[in-house]
Amino acid sequence: MKICHRFPAPRWRALSLIAAGCMVLAANAANTPTEAPQSAMEAFAKAHDAVVGLRVGVAQDARSAQTLGVERSGSGVVIGADGLILTIGYLMMEAETIEIITQDNKKLPAKAVGYDVATGFGLVRALLPLRGAAPVAMGSATALKAGEAMMAVTGAPGDGADSQVAMTQVVSTRPFSGYWEYHIDLAVFTSPPIANHSGAPLFNQRGELIGVGSLFVSDAAGGGRRTPGNMFVPVDLLKPILAELQQSGSTLQGRRPWIGLSSSEQGGRVQVLRVNPDSPAQQAGLAPGDLVLAVDGVTVATLEAFYKKLWDRAQPDAEISLTVVQGATLRTVVVKPVDRSSTMRKPAGI
Repeated sequence: MKICHRFPAPRWRALSLIAAGCMVLAANAANTPTEAPQSAMEAFAKAHDAVVGLRVGVAQDARSAQTLGVERSGSGVVIGADGLILTIGYLMMEAETIEIITQDNKKLPAKAVGYDVATGFGLVRALLPLRGAAPVAMGSATALKAGEAMMAVTGAPGDGADSQVAMTQVVSTRPFSGYWEYHIDLAVFTSPPIANHSGAPLFNQRGELIGVGSLFVSDAAGGGRRTPGNMFVPVDLLKPILAELQQSGSTLQGRRPWIGLSSSEQGGRVQVLRVNPDSPAQQAGLAPGDLVLAVDGVTVATLEAFYKKLWDRAQPDAEISLTVVQGATLRTVVVKPVDRSSTMRKPAGI
């Protein structure tokens, strides 16, 4: 079957990689569900054109500057005809300036539109027309199967460099808990990993957007197996909140208690790894090495259980009672949480 097609010269590098990937799809068609190679190539090419690079500047004294830096770069994907772009929120958190780099290396100003703490999604909008970048359609991660071939794209970083195209595959879909008080009930894990994953869109073979890149992980397959890969936040979580996020810059689900801990699961217990400076956890006397056994008297043995119990209250600032082991001492620690979004600067534009 013929899989080549005529495309403008500036796109030939990316399209040659797409073509090579489609050849792999054709070769593996007997073992993996695939679209016809020609159809997949055309869908991937259209999706590729909607991907942009992002450069973000953040003030030195911003709360997130210590951990995420003041100069950030990553990717985004056009999802609206008005220049609306979806990315991962930590790229544009507390942003002072945002610049878009198009596939033909044009640099355009943009502004922040919204950031959802709960999912981690961020929205920005181009301030000038984005020519040649049609909005992508959104798919769903709910029916993905292990082994399904996907395309991930990183936006052009500027300075004449090209965007990067990577063929990868789904290895698992499952809940994900992050050490930074973050949990989603559905995440997409792929392998082999891509390096520049921040905000990189993941597409299925119909060119539909499935998720946005968040992390490198060492256990993409789950089950305790070592499988380097990436975690993508699925667009299924964006669809119910997209209108609210555009309208208000945040979401009701994102207004949840935050105490300022980095934690991990250790032998059926939640262990504190780090306490954020000037956080409710620090003010309450929590320290690295502490073991959290219960929240408001309810035993918690996993990060998911810990977070969901923390968030299970009507008021984000309602006091929380933690049962903790500090050294050899069992203590009850009262923490007064805050709304996470209240601790951060609002990006310019929100």
